[in-house]
Amino acid sequence: MNNHLEAWIDWNLVLNEEGGPNHVGNYCDAPVIVDTKKDEVHYNSSYYCIGHFSKFIQPGARRIGSHASNNRILATTFENINGETVTVWMNENDSKEEVSLSLGGKSMMLVLPEHSIATIIIHRLNERA
Repeated sequence: MNNHLEAWIDWNLVLNEEGGPNHVGNYCDAPVIVDTKKDEVHYNSSYYCIGHFSKFIQPGARRIGSHASNNRILATTFENINGETVTVWMNENDSKEEVSLSLGGKSMMLVLPEHSIATIIIHRLNERA
């Protein structure tokens, strides 16, 4: 999303326990797997990752420049039309990683657990006259 992506979708959002159905036998994985034999629904990690973007970054948001203080972390930041700043960070590493978040002269430190994704929402601060 940091390199001029306009849209993204996971092609197969829900599949059955075999990775289908489809017309060519090209079975694969999906964010949601429905086990039709056991009548169960399984949510894979990709389901929750998609949620970090679809729940918090609103239509019409614009991506704003950002970078992670720790080069081992992937990060992207958006400004929603209501003024909220939303930043999504992902730690793909096998160890926890410490990062800092700075905006408008204020900062905070966070620790991202190994193999995690986190969304931070910063609400617009009321300006005083």
